Parts: sequence; C-alpha cells; structure tokens
Amino acid sequence: MDVRYFLSRKVNFIRQFYEMSSAPFVERKRQIEAKEEPYVPPYSEDPEPAFLEEWLEAEESLQVIGRTCISMLAAIFHLYFKTWERQIGVPVDDSLKTDFKKNGWFNGYKAYFARHFRIRFEDSPCKLGVLEEIVLVRNRDQHPESITMDNAYYSGSDLKKLPHPFFISESDASLFSEVEEGERAWLIAPPIRVTPEKLFIALSEVESFAEWLETIEVERHAS
Repeated sequence: MDVRYFLSRKVNFIRQFYEMSSAPFVERKRQIEAKEEPYVPPYSEDPEPAFLEEWLEAEESLQVIGRTCISMLAAIFHLYFKTWERQIGVPVDDSLKTDFKKNGWFNGYKAYFARHFRIRFEDSPCKLGVLEEIVLVRNRDQHPESITMDNAYYSGSDLKKLPHPFFISESDASLFSEVEEGERAWLIAPPIRVTPEKLFIALSEVESFAEWLETIEVERHAS
C-alpha cells in the first residue's frame, strides 16, 4: 500500500473542507467590517460596534472549523503511523507501551522508530514542535474542561512543555516574547487559535514529514 498517497489525499480533503466551510463566515466578517448589506449599522450613540455579536459568532465558528480540521489531521496522522507499523511487520511491544502512555502516540512512535530502525525524528527537516502540537490541540479540543467555555485553551502543563506555542494569536505571541526566558509564566492560559495560515502550515508539515520518513525507509531497505 502506498501509505503516503492516502495520507496526501486526506490532507488535501482537509484543505478543501476548510476553505469551503470557512467561506461563509469569512464573508460575514468582511461584510460587517465593510458595513455592507445586510450589516449596515443603524444610527446609534452606543459605543459598542454594531453587529459585534454576529462578528464574534462568525469568528468562533471559524475557530471551531479550524480545531475540527486539526483534530481530523491528528487522526489521519495517527493512522499513518499505525499503517506503517502494520506494513513493516514490527508491532509496538510492551517495552514501548510506557512511552506511548506517558508521552502520547507521536512521541511513542518517535521511540519506536529510533529503537527498531535507528531513525531519529529529530533528523527530519520538519518542525517537530508543530507536529506535537497537532496532537495536543486535538486533545484539548476533544476534552474541554467546562461546558461554559467557548474556546479551547492550553493547559498549564502544556505551556511548561512549550517554549513557543504555535497555535496562539499574534497578540498573545507578542506578549509572551516580551517576557524574559527564565521568567515566562502565563497568568491566564491563552486560547488556542487556528488561523488558516497556521492550519495550512500544519498540513504541509505532516506531508513533508511523511515524505522524509518514507525516503529514509526506502534508503534503509535499499542498503
């Protein structure tokens, strides 16, 4: 089976799914900001911008779509590794179960490939931090802590492991970068923000990683 072919097909599906699903909400925000019909603001002395609730609903809808796409990507990426495991014919044994349980499946497979095939994920040209955050965002989105929360947030333990969180807003990233390295601590955990740019980076990183891994595997079998 050409595993990367099927991975690429599903990644491309996520791209077009996001573009098609997000379009109505992107357009609604544009119309509100441009004050176009049906969002022409009436005369009012209220300092609150007109149609603020509608704008916020559109933005939250975009975030839900973005996190859903990241969750889909995480599931596909996991299946990619499991399929490779079956094709290689070397199952994850008990000696690696601790790595999977303690550090998650991505780091579990990192240990799996390092132990059995001397393939170090750190040698890939990809941004491993982004790949690890794909899994983290999926977990945070699928397991919210409160029914009152509209957004998904990084946890305190997440932030201790992430010197530079990827899926945060530019304003949060700028605020975080101004704090000295040894003094970094979030007073309030930042919300996870999946912009189209960051989603497409994540999709490309998964594809690039798969291409690199399969090149290494071909070289290993040829040697």
